[in-house]
Amino acid sequence: MNRILQFCLVLAALLPGPALAYLDPGTGSMMLQVILGGIAAIGVALKLFWYRIIAFLGFGKKSAGKDESA
Repeated sequence: MNRILQFCLVLAALLPGPALAYLDPGTGSMMLQVILGGIAAIGVALKLFWYRIIAFLGFGKKSAGKDESA
């Protein structure tokens, strides 16, 4: 009986109902601003931490203090 009740609750939660929502034309531009702002934030974060990321991945310059030819 418990499984049937759980199944009915999940089914009721997943059934679509009326949205009763209105999206005005300004909503699209706001979503675009959020997306572009997120991309800009990711770009700034990468720029700030670029050398740390490269060093962590092992692509940094080799240390100049060691002479490998000797």
